[in-house]
Amino acid sequence: MTARYRIEFWTFRALSWIVAVLPERAALGLASALGWFAGVVLRVRRVDTDRHLQIAFPERDSAWRRRAARASYIHFAREAAMTIRLSRMPPEEIVRRTEVVGLEALKEAASEGKGAVMISGHLGNWEMAAASVAVRGVPMDVAAHLQKNPLFYRHMVELQNRLGLTVIVKNEAFRLVPQALAAGRVVALIADQNIRQRGVFVDFFGKAAATAKGPALFALRTGAPVFLGVAVRKQGHPSRYRVTIEPVPVEKGARGADAIRDLTQRHVSILESHIRKAPGQYFWQHRRWKTRPER
Repeated sequence: MTARYRIEFWTFRALSWIVAVLPERAALGLASALGWFAGVVLRVRRVDTDRHLQIAFPERDSAWRRRAARASYIHFAREAAMTIRLSRMPPEEIVRRTEVVGLEALKEAASEGKGAVMISGHLGNWEMAAASVAVRGVPMDVAAHLQKNPLFYRHMVELQNRLGLTVIVKNEAFRLVPQALAAGRVVALIADQNIRQRGVFVDFFGKAAATAKGPALFALRTGAPVFLGVAVRKQGHPSRYRVTIEPVPVEKGARGADAIRDLTQRHVSILESHIRKAPGQYFWQHRRWKTRPER
């Protein structure tokens, strides 16, 4: 264990403690100010953010895109603080703060013995989306990257377990996800990040984007139904969310590269439709279109 890892972790824990003990309005106000500072003054990845909004919304004027960019920075920082507070919330408080649409369809599909694949993206508060389902009695696993800092990884697993979520490390996903689905569990996967290798190119806001094919591959191999879930923040205080769980059509018996691409395109298109309704709540800072198709 290096000294750097320990310093990083305990700095994070100190900041987390401040966010947790402050009144919610004050904690989120502080986080929002830090997000604004990062995006407007420090301009962290601001060139990328502006370019991505230009790609996604070429029909909008520059003033609208600047407002959307600022909102994205503020939202990301505020929701990071909210996620820290989420880990300390009792289940009944999470239920009180979330309205879930489509939960019964998910439960019914998962009860048929093949589990369900629930895909999400960096829209709204994806941690809240998973927690809102788990606290309502749905057995759920979440796939996560193995952190370089082992202290962060252990802390993340502890927090997820506290929310009723079981963590599957993505390195072990191809072994553990089919097992979880066979046990009737719902497996949540984030699938809107750029994939450098072995991804599949699908249309995202009119431009080819390299996308993880794992969710489609798991669904087609196991016969598990597929859903897309997002938790979009509502206006006002305290923080409340509308969680939408939407079925993604899966062609029965489909196999091969074309079937994987088609299913991936379907869930990406559904996510895009939700982003268009709340562009200020999407993580535009990620270099989503970085990998380009070979010519």
